[in-house]
This record gives sequence, structure tokens and C-alpha cells, in this order.
Amino acid sequence: MRKLLQVDFTYQGPFGSEMASQLKELAESINHEPGMIWKIWTESAKDQLGGGIYLFESEETAQAYLKMHSERLQKMGITDIRGIVFDFNESLSLINKGPVNK
Repeated sequence: MRKLLQVDFTYQGPFGSEMASQLKELAESINHEPGMIWKIWTESAKDQLGGGIYLFESEETAQAYLKMHSERLQKMGITDIRGIVFDFNESLSLINKGPVNK
């Protein structure tokens, strides 16, 4: 059963186009992670937060990615990492155009 993973953490930048430029290779590598279907990158310069919302094929692949990604972030000096794996209601999400049927 597919799962959503929400990750956020304290992040001091860069943001916007500078972030996109600096993290392009990382973004491309995420496409090759086992079970990853899609990711939406999240950022808030105002609140100094970074993160993402992911759709994974299963609980196991979401949890494995969360473990690996948390370790990678810690090596980058990022702390206060929060990751939550969610079930989601596909029927209601589709009414609101959520991309959960991809």
C-alpha cells in the first residue's frame, strides 16, 4: 500500500532558484531511490525550514528512505529532522486533485 512521507527540518538556505541550482544533482538522484514515486520539495525562508512530501510504494520503502535521508542530512550538519509516514485517503484526495493515483 502506497504511503506519504513528510520530512521537514531546520534549514538556513539557500532557497528558491539558488536552492534549485545547488541541489539539482541531489534531486535527480532521488528519482532512483527504491519505491519513490514522486517528491514535492518544500521550503520556507521565513521560518528557516526545508523538506519535502513524498509518495512511496510501501511503508517499507518510505521508512528505508527516511532512515537514509536522515543520516545524509545529519552528515550535512542538519538537525531537528522530523519524518512522518502517513496513510492517505485516496478517494477524498482525488476529489481535491491530489496526485495520488500516479
